[in-house]
Amino acid sequence: YYHRKAFKFLIHYNKELIMLIDDLKTIIPFWNKLNNEEQSLIINNTKEVTYDRKSNVHGGRQECTGFIIVKQGLLRGYILGESGKELTLYRLTKGEMCILSASCILQNINFNILIDAETISQIYIINPKAIDQLRQNNVIVDKFLAELINQRFNDAMWLMEQLMFSKMDQRIALFLRKELELHQYMELKCTHDDIAKNIGTAREVVSRLLKYFQEENIINVSRGKIKILNKEKLKIKKNK
Repeated sequence: YYHRKAFKFLIHYNKELIMLIDDLKTIIPFWNKLNNEEQSLIINNTKEVTYDRKSNVHGGRQECTGFIIVKQGLLRGYILGESGKELTLYRLTKGEMCILSASCILQNINFNILIDAETISQIYIINPKAIDQLRQNNVIVDKFLAELINQRFNDAMWLMEQLMFSKMDQRIALFLRKELELHQYMELKCTHDDIAKNIGTAREVVSRLLKYFQEENIINVSRGKIKILNKEKLKIKKNK
């Protein structure tokens, strides 16, 4: 009996290991540039974790979670102001990665970011010490991580530009367009609070502008849902 049980466990373990390796090969751009020892280092230091919707993945007590790879789902990276207001910096979908959740290995970068799961999400987390070891010994890995950091800071700079130079109706319209691109549904499951958190404003402001959009027959708002009626009208032009 115990031999059969152990055999089944080994088969299950091997299947999970094969799936993990296949995913890493597909997702990590520099995988084929690693030698066998480096590949083994990643495999042996990677765990798969499933998070429920709206659960915290990184931040708060977790100062250095590790290098995150999204297997399935949607994650949101954001900062939290002293007043408790949230501002979304970027979102991660299937196959995308985050190095800022392993900021303990980054020199001269003190970036307090939180990451939540917006949907039920399966992610891979690579131990930060393993990533740091690779970064120090492999120029290709170091270059890739530097580019990833640069991409995230570009996202942040783009967001600052939106905050400074775009009107609130333009920011809400942009958020709704991005939701359409992400989910490919004309009926979006999001609340006024969700939008306010994502664009860094008050719920009352969002409610007022959504009411205006509804009066213009651009959207239809119901409890927890927003149906897009006219996608073209969401492309609000900036004032000259």
